[in-house]
Amino acid sequence: MSKHIKGVTISQVADAAGVARSSVSRAFTRPEMLSPETVNRIMAAADQLGYRPNHTARALSTGRYGNIALIVPDIANPFFPPMIRAAQMQADSANFCIFLGNTEENGEKEDQLIGRFTGQVEGLILASPRLSDERIWAHAEKLPLVLINRDIPGISSVLIDSSVGVAEAVTHLAKLHHRKMVYISGPPVSWSNRQRQEAFDKTALALGVETATVPTLRPDFESGRKAVEAMLATGATAGIAFDDLTAQGVLTGLAERGISVPADFSLIGCDDVLGSVTYPALTSISSQSSEAGQAAIALLLEMLQTSKHADLRHMIATHLVVRNTTREPHSAVTSG
Repeated sequence: MSKHIKGVTISQVADAAGVARSSVSRAFTRPEMLSPETVNRIMAAADQLGYRPNHTARALSTGRYGNIALIVPDIANPFFPPMIRAAQMQADSANFCIFLGNTEENGEKEDQLIGRFTGQVEGLILASPRLSDERIWAHAEKLPLVLINRDIPGISSVLIDSSVGVAEAVTHLAKLHHRKMVYISGPPVSWSNRQRQEAFDKTALALGVETATVPTLRPDFESGRKAVEAMLATGATAGIAFDDLTAQGVLTGLAERGISVPADFSLIGCDDVLGSVTYPALTSISSQSSEAGQAAIALLLEMLQTSKHADLRHMIATHLVVRNTTREPHSAVTSG
């Protein structure tokens, strides 16, 4: 690794790479304007000399900050870290820095964070935003913006299609002879929650399965744990939780009541971020959050390079991963 040498100038890098000063500037700000060979030669010279661009000066002269804001509703939810990591790596390869914001599932805080970032970033990525469509549109009119798991006409988005995975989950439980199922829901304002609820209800209706829904306000462990009493009161023998973190709370709440999974109750999570580490290993609906992070950065960088507003959709499929938390209910085993 080269040692940083104080005072290395853009002219020295240009001389070492055999290019004009303007080409060095473009290599760090608009690399798409140069050939890959030229960019590589400039970067190699810069690394050898220990040159680092002055981002503050660049922002003042070009209006380009080299920063992207990624805002998530709950950084502690295991669904988001793989997304953040993948987005960071994708952005880093394009010489952009990620500013990370955490809203604690609070729409007002989300609005405030966007306002604070707006003067420092070139674009925004909102993952599972809790704001209204109107507020998101207001921000999209100021800066290039990409959504993850929120579908608003006219704004580019990356959508994880949970409907297929949820349909597979309900069908799987029905084949195990569960005749009443409960959905432990996520936040009411969540696009993913609405999608999963609709797929749950639609598939169950088609299969002649009775359903119930237990609402929760936050997708977290404690909400899942507290939902168990209402969940059992429905008489359901199986449940699908909004996400794995909620499902983990349900597992704990059931264990506290001496209810065995899957012997006494079958449970399925969603997002498959904890499935292999819970006990029993959780059957879950796989959602590639890392792919969503990569795709969102790619969409945003395309918008920044073309300076055009876009309305693109990138869909990510889901599927059921069967592990050890589902089996036939006692009644079916007895009658069989």
